[in-house]
Amino acid sequence: MALDVDFVRSQFPAFQSPVLSSHAFFENAGGSYPCVQVVDRLTRFYHDRKVQPYGPYPGAQAGGAEMDEARTRLAAMMGVARQEVSFGPSTSANTYVLAQASRKWLAGTGGAVVVTNQDHEANSGVWRRLADEGIEVREWKVDPETGSLELPSLAALLADGCVKLVCFPHCSNVIAEINDVAAICAMAREAGARTVVDGVSYAPHGFPDIPALGCDVYLFSAYKTYGPHQGIMVLREAFGMELPGQAHFFNHGTLYKRHTPAGPDHAQIAACAGMADYIDAVAARHGVTGDAAARNRGVHDLMRAQEVAVIQPLLDYLAGRNDLRLLGPRAAERRAPTVAVELNRPAEPVSEELGRNGIACWAGDFYAVRPLEALGIDLAKGVLRMSAVHYTSAEEVERLIGALDRVL
Repeated sequence: MALDVDFVRSQFPAFQSPVLSSHAFFENAGGSYPCVQVVDRLTRFYHDRKVQPYGPYPGAQAGGAEMDEARTRLAAMMGVARQEVSFGPSTSANTYVLAQASRKWLAGTGGAVVVTNQDHEANSGVWRRLADEGIEVREWKVDPETGSLELPSLAALLADGCVKLVCFPHCSNVIAEINDVAAICAMAREAGARTVVDGVSYAPHGFPDIPALGCDVYLFSAYKTYGPHQGIMVLREAFGMELPGQAHFFNHGTLYKRHTPAGPDHAQIAACAGMADYIDAVAARHGVTGDAAARNRGVHDLMRAQEVAVIQPLLDYLAGRNDLRLLGPRAAERRAPTVAVELNRPAEPVSEELGRNGIACWAGDFYAVRPLEALGIDLAKGVLRMSAVHYTSAEEVERLIGALDRVL
């Protein structure tokens, strides 16, 4: 069954907005449109629940219940226990707190940490800075031609048994190749290492099945997965309770509070339940049944099939040009639909011209300085990035190709 794109687009108020609907939206990797279920829940919270939650009166009880609902339902979708889902102000902030928790843990074990140069800086820089405190940091380098992370290179880094933590992306926000998370996590586990996966650039294309991936930590951003501006961290209990707590000492016994040093945004946490509402709505529309995890897997597959079909013509078009370099795989099934290209000129003026041609996208380094440098790309020129998700239509891709033809 194919994804009903008309139904999907009806779930997003942006497509009825006279401001946003004027352009074909290809800046999804910077933040997706929020679904109506999230918008409605956020509005209701600010209208009827905006008090200290869990207090002994109706608004507080309702607000706390909706916050609990968000954690419970997202956990069920991803196949984890509810206490393993933590909210924070952003993924960058969550990763920073996690690195601080890991600092003493790594120092105590005398272990090394592996990072990659394929990452967004949020899941690289915080770990690299641990070297300032004497912790060994090893770099898993991409192939300078393809940008791929090769498993034999990781095996060499793990061979001496000293690595205790491997941090890597599910996919890069500029290279976009989907890494084999399950294989990487299995290799790390065999070597006695924990794994931290940056899922920010993958989760918009289908929420993860955490048990199938086998990671110890999975991080992603709600505002890129049709929700509010929150960072979501799935931290498996065995690892989370082993790490030194980063919050008030009296909260250390509760896993989802243990590594949340700042007060959470109550309204945005409650609104995250709308993300689960949306997945359920898509599942119901397409006859996907089963428990929450099964519905999530079914919707994930529908989303990915739609993205692969829609984005392949763009990849083919770009691969056929001799005035640019397409980053990442040419086959849509091997990558997220985040498409970056190196041009023979500075990229930002091109994105501005595309904006005047009805296309919303952007250019720059996207905090992916290390992978761009590894690929030999001039940071002063940057890259042009065009990013789709499952609500992107074939007609919008046609409009993008036509605009690229005129501009380039």
